[in-house]
Amino acid sequence: TWDYALKCHGEQMRPNHEPYSVHLLEVVEILVASGIRDCDILQAGMLHDVVEDTPHPLSDIRELFGNGVAELVDWMTKPEPRPGQDPAEVRRAYLRQFAQAPPQATMVKLADRLSNVQRLHTHPRHAKQRSYYQETVEEIMPHARAHPWFARQFQSWQKAFAHLT
Repeated sequence: TWDYALKCHGEQMRPNHEPYSVHLLEVVEILVASGIRDCDILQAGMLHDVVEDTPHPLSDIRELFGNGVAELVDWMTKPEPRPGQDPAEVRRAYLRQFAQAPPQATMVKLADRLSNVQRLHTHPRHAKQRSYYQETVEEIMPHARAHPWFARQFQSWQKAFAHLT
């Protein structure tokens, strides 16, 4: 899984110029810290952005890692706005879908977002820090309520980054 994720993401960098692979490892580390041991969930954590951020299709993930991993990665893949669609509304709809997501997909999303927000202070654009903070509080934290470990992590984060309100 790691080798495939590295191959797919190549030299991709985060906005703070950190190798993207660091984020992938953090997501899996967060899942393990939360108590997750299910291999499909851990593999989906490693592969969660492959379809969204690279030219590799979901069918490749299904073929290489099975239906369970592919379904979780599919939940994690934000759709491209169609012509005439408001990109912000597509993003909101994508985040709201997690209210109906399987718990395993929600866990991957929570780990992904927790990794992202822990480094929010390193994002080069302050306006993005503020909007991402607000989006996390409004759209992601409600999903964490059903998962006590994640709820505690996000509450601690929210206090530490309250200056972004």
